[in-house]
Amino acid sequence: MLSSDLAHHNFAAAFNAVSDTDVVAVFDHGEETRAEFASFWRDVWGEVPAYGDYERMLSEVKPDLVCIATRQTMHADQIEAAVASGVRGILCDKPLATSLGEMERIIAACAEVPLAFGLDRRWSEPHLHIRKNMEAWVGTITGAITLGLNNTINHGCHVYDALLGLLGDPEPVWVSGLLDDSPSDNARPSLDPSSRAQVGFDNGLVAHITMDGGKGYHFDILGDKGRLSVRTDGQEVYLWRADANGIETLKVPVKTSRWPEGPEIVSDLADSVRNGGRTACDIEQARRATSIGFAIHHSSNNGGARVDIADVDRSLRVPSNPWGNEPPA
Repeated sequence: MLSSDLAHHNFAAAFNAVSDTDVVAVFDHGEETRAEFASFWRDVWGEVPAYGDYERMLSEVKPDLVCIATRQTMHADQIEAAVASGVRGILCDKPLATSLGEMERIIAACAEVPLAFGLDRRWSEPHLHIRKNMEAWVGTITGAITLGLNNTINHGCHVYDALLGLLGDPEPVWVSGLLDDSPSDNARPSLDPSSRAQVGFDNGLVAHITMDGGKGYHFDILGDKGRLSVRTDGQEVYLWRADANGIETLKVPVKTSRWPEGPEIVSDLADSVRNGGRTACDIEQARRATSIGFAIHHSSNNGGARVDIADVDRSLRVPSNPWGNEPPA
């Protein structure tokens, strides 16, 4: 059901909240779906042309930005077509691709075009605050535990990217993991399964990631001066200091709406286009977060063996979560 609320990756609402962006066209293979979108937003943007042909939309409208919120099976082709048509910036919803081969096509296409990959925590005020203060709170990071992985790729990319940001963005180099044969209540059956894994980084850190821990993403960051526990998506943060007794509850910024990150994503992309920069979650962040999930699938297919991310099968395909917006058969 369409809504103008800023919530749950409603990117139309996010564009509407940014004063210097307008939606000038919409594409969807479904005639009813695109007509519904155009009708719903008519009072905001006027008569929005609705296309059933993506390449035709790009050719006729020549947009500055494209927001790609289709199924991941379509992302690589649509991003390549957008860049080839002269689009200056791309916002892409998660997950990025159905294989690492497709991911690499996207990275190559966006080498000179900023990409905003919709992993919210890169723009989240609580997460930004925690990352800024991490060293002062825990000192040198020595390890990490992540709880609540509900899907290895589809939502896992959110988990891995949040973890990478909290750790200071080290490069993941190896993975050992096993997919879960009996998904928890926190996993959606139409998506890829949950898993348990270890991820090794180029600075020697090892992170443990598990589906256990209940709903929501939770992170424990271990350091030589203390241990930080990040709960409820950064809204609750607790610190155990090595030189003190008890637990300290830390103050972090409070979200002012259900999805304040949406307009920040759009504004960041627009600013990157204007200034010739890159976004807070661009191709490097997208590559790291996407690679970990496929590496876990690859490792699980090999009995949980430790695998170098560079050696993961680029053709391994995980096309879960049918949305119904694929082209007609």
